[in-house]
Amino acid sequence: TVWFRPRLVAPIEISYEVEVVVRGGAHDRLSDLNCFWMAQDPTQIADALPAGRSGRFKDYDNLLTYYVGYGGNNNTTTRFRRYDGTSERPLLPAHDLRAAPFLLTPNHVYHIKLLAQNGLVEFWRDGEKIFSHRDPQPLNSGYFGFRTVRSHLVIRKFRISSTGHAPLVH
Repeated sequence: TVWFRPRLVAPIEISYEVEVVVRGGAHDRLSDLNCFWMAQDPTQIADALPAGRSGRFKDYDNLLTYYVGYGGNNNTTTRFRRYDGTSERPLLPAHDLRAAPFLLTPNHVYHIKLLAQNGLVEFWRDGEKIFSHRDPQPLNSGYFGFRTVRSHLVIRKFRISSTGHAPLVH
């Protein structure tokens, strides 16, 4: 996981372009365009980056975070989860997508937008809302991270904005 170091505070919009490269390279693999946002580790002090993990997926279970695993499990699933700080990793049926339109396409440049605003959490891909979740206990601050597993990503135009305001980072 590559963590963006400044702690983010809602309302927030995160956007970027990303390509999963599959052109025969050593790390080219069509899988795992994943991200965490508003991530916090309840076992650490309030402003601590959720670091110190080995990269194994279970090492993230204790986070409070929003997570999308896009093209996970060797590009067979796309899932949204709101981690609750336990090892449960709750998954609603509507947030477990397996149909081809919701899986990765090699070498396609995706336009991703994430939102956390007043309890509304959304994940957009290429102008289409893929996930929308109304969180009764919203995560109002935390960190953003890109996570991937043995794949080659090219990330461009990374931008973070306080919703309705000028970009914080771009």
